[in-house]
Amino acid sequence: MSRNFNSPLAVATALVAMMSAPVFAADYVQAPGSTLAFASKYDGEVFTGTFPGFSTKLSFDPANLATAKLDVTIPLAGAKTGNNDRDSTLQGADFFNVAKFAQARYTASKFRSLGGNQYAADGTLSLRGVSKPVTLTFTWTPGAKPTLSGKATVKRLDFGVGGGDWTDTDTIPNEVAVSTKVLLTPAK
Repeated sequence: MSRNFNSPLAVATALVAMMSAPVFAADYVQAPGSTLAFASKYDGEVFTGTFPGFSTKLSFDPANLATAKLDVTIPLAGAKTGNNDRDSTLQGADFFNVAKFAQARYTASKFRSLGGNQYAADGTLSLRGVSKPVTLTFTWTPGAKPTLSGKATVKRLDFGVGGGDWTDTDTIPNEVAVSTKVLLTPAK
């Protein structure tokens, strides 16, 4: 008996089978050209820095946020601000303490739509042995090479960043602005 896929019943059966199949998020890895930056002030003067060695894995489908996952690894020793004294201070025990805590990690598995192509990832930042909730808000630009452009605010003192004399928020504010632009490619 041959199947006739031109019949309405065959088409309806095929559509039901496709609709009942589980929906999986697309898996991506970070592509070259991605950036992870931070900004703060020191004695009222704004300074910025980057984490050039970070790595991102993302599982994301805007139509199925329940399956979304984000995992970012951030090597702290690579932090660069364009000032050698500041960079070495950031690596020291009062700030990132890279000798003891070589990397930070951000993971998220709870995502929310904020409307349009805007989303929020409610995740956890692990830094200096402390894990605290941090929300990343981002714009999702789909396509052959999708892009996640996001921002978050990190309260540095919650993680013990800037200990000792550096706890004075008049010298360095507690809130540090973090921004990222992650260019993505399908994972293999």
